[in-house]
Amino acid sequence: MSIDDPIELVLAGDGKPLLHADKRESFRIFAQRLSESISNSKSTNDHIGAVSALLNETGGGFSFLALTKDQEVFCARDRMGVKPLEVGSIGFDMGILSSETGALDVVGANHTGSVKPGEVVLLDPFSISRKMLKTSRIAHCAFEYVYLARLDSLMENRSINDVRERIGEVIADESPPIDVQEAVVIGVPETAIPFAISYSRRKNIPMRMGFVRTGRHTRTALKTNQFERVAGVQLKLNPIKSSIRGKETILIDDSVVRGNTLKNTVLNLKRKGATKVHVRVGSPALIAGCPYGVEVPPRDELIGRNVSEEEIADIIGADSFAYISTEGLGRAIGIPGEKLCMGCFTGKYPEKIE
Repeated sequence: MSIDDPIELVLAGDGKPLLHADKRESFRIFAQRLSESISNSKSTNDHIGAVSALLNETGGGFSFLALTKDQEVFCARDRMGVKPLEVGSIGFDMGILSSETGALDVVGANHTGSVKPGEVVLLDPFSISRKMLKTSRIAHCAFEYVYLARLDSLMENRSINDVRERIGEVIADESPPIDVQEAVVIGVPETAIPFAISYSRRKNIPMRMGFVRTGRHTRTALKTNQFERVAGVQLKLNPIKSSIRGKETILIDDSVVRGNTLKNTVLNLKRKGATKVHVRVGSPALIAGCPYGVEVPPRDELIGRNVSEEEIADIIGADSFAYISTEGLGRAIGIPGEKLCMGCFTGKYPEKIE
């Protein structure tokens, strides 16, 4: 992104700074404001103070880094810490930043820590400067732990893989028992596989590979029409017949949006020989959108908003259906509920949303 006046910078960000009603323009407007703040601080040479002042008056949940033409890198995280931002090093004199530690590992960097909520960091060729803002509320995104983050990453020094295995244990503890000899656990790849592994261990029910993924990973629930969603899941996940034939199948998924793709998955499992299909979900019911940039369909399209678990089972053709509870998800993540953003599951956001 180029800003002609007064200074040039390139900005990359995750989430949504609340500076404008139109989310498509939010980071563009923020980039303009950031450029002006840095330019106006040249007389005092307090660039980090100027960026901190801008961050202090910006709402929303986001992280960003910006590279200026003067070889300065500014990075910061919103005051609530909704979106992650990690710091790494290569050798003695090179810094690197990423929203996930997995990216640091891939390029051979050492993870040195997290940018804290409300922290601004300035890196130039000669030094590193930091400034902390006062924070009144911490609200890490719970959906990052459930779905968005890579399995090989750390967030707040917590292994995403370990969190997801604990989610599977909580699902097993909270969901109705399934007392049959010919049962098998399968997980929707790739996010729900750790859920399924620990659910299987907890319930002492064998786990099998349930699907072969074909093509690249896409979020079929976000396709624009029903045909694309159904065709997408049909092409994306092909059940392995020998794993499920003649068995009651416990299908572990990470989330349910509209329920259309899950309905097609349940149908395919039964067509391939599953005698019954019990669905267990590693996130609570999605009932609201996300003001911080996570794509969620309109509220009236969310199946969990007004439909009970029993009714969802009927709609998707499953023999039973159960979500994890919000309390259970908080326990699995290991962060107190008051320090998590679960707005998409509760409709209650950590700040006032106009």
